[in-house]
Amino acid sequence: MPANRQIKIAILDLYNGIVNQSINSFEQILEKYRAKQNLDISWQIFKVREANELPGTDFDVYISSGGPGNPFSEEEEWDKNYFKLIGEIEANNNSTQEPKRHVLFICHSFQLLCRKYQLGEVSLQNIPSFGMVPVDLVDQGKSDALFKDIQNPFYAVDSRSWQVVNPNIDAIEKMGAKILAIERERPNGLPRALMAIRLNDYFIATQFHPEMSPEVMKNRLAMDDNKQQVIGEHGEIGYQEMLSQLNDPDKLWHTFETIIPNFLDEAL
Repeated sequence: MPANRQIKIAILDLYNGIVNQSINSFEQILEKYRAKQNLDISWQIFKVREANELPGTDFDVYISSGGPGNPFSEEEEWDKNYFKLIGEIEANNNSTQEPKRHVLFICHSFQLLCRKYQLGEVSLQNIPSFGMVPVDLVDQGKSDALFKDIQNPFYAVDSRSWQVVNPNIDAIEKMGAKILAIERERPNGLPRALMAIRLNDYFIATQFHPEMSPEVMKNRLAMDDNKQQVIGEHGEIGYQEMLSQLNDPDKLWHTFETIIPNFLDEAL
């Protein structure tokens, strides 16, 4: 891509008007990347669920956010328009037209994709997940460009009420997708949730939140409901250990500073 060409990025906000830090975090990462690479990058935010706002197919890169609630929203107008856009981007990428459009799908967007393409069982968890957790790369993830320079396991923010388990291997193989990362080993033999999938050369999806910085996570862990949730799952010692690990440059800091820049490097 010519260095002097303006690069347009669409941020698809799926938070449905709920106050969150992710959209600001995306902007922070993009500002830092723009300065470091000395590129002419601009971006626009689209309130997909809240206002049924969607971009056209003339953006170079799309980042589709997490969000609250049930991913079985196929009867809602925004959901229909969202997948109409995804289909148009897919058609562009499958044609001879250039440039190709890269999309990063995160958390709620990950679940929507898995529902749409039947890549696994999308189900409500018995207990919501929240915290900084280790994530295991599987063999295909170890060599994927998204995880360049990432250790295995790596640490990431996991914040969800829904999960994708029991992957549909036939559907995954038929579309040429690859499972890249899975949840840490769970007690009592519970199935491990899918944490990252590459659908094709241009679409990649993560269940975890690569945009969450240690500062944002520290603020979220200080909220009483989040604190009690973590203590309920990991105990007081686990909660204090999680706070301490936020200062480790090889854990969440490394994920925050590496994964989305890796995505942008590949896309641009």
